Amino acid sequence: MIKGIHHISMKTDSPEVFTKTKQFYTEVLGLSIAREWESGIMVETGNCWLEINNDKPGIRELGAIRHMAFYCDDVDEQVKKVKEAGYEVFIEPKDICLHSEPPIPARIAFCYGPLGEQIEFFHDQSVNGQRYQ
Repeated sequence: MIKGIHHISMKTDSPEVFTKTKQFYTEVLGLSIAREWESGIMVETGNCWLEINNDKPGIRELGAIRHMAFYCDDVDEQVKKVKEAGYEVFIEPKDICLHSEPPIPARIAFCYGPLGEQIEFFHDQSVNGQRYQ
């Protein structure tokens, strides 16, 4: 039985890129390190870990993740931090409605992380969003 996502894995291709990626997720986004070892870290995202490795070459050898979405209380504040750190926001904060049943009104924005990964900041404004409280 699947109970949720344990972690999402990303790979860097040099110690410098690893350091920059670690700094982005911990200092810019303010996430904490759950586990750390010689060539990697697990970053706590609230409901799963983000694994960042630097153990061997091959940043793009395995498949790709289209984007990861972080649930947050204040999309605009996250975007401000990302811009201040010099990262590109390619979809500015905006309100949307996912026309599911029931509908999900949300505020979203997208940026690129240090590995070129797409990151969505997502605030679910529906009753279902209360599960994140």
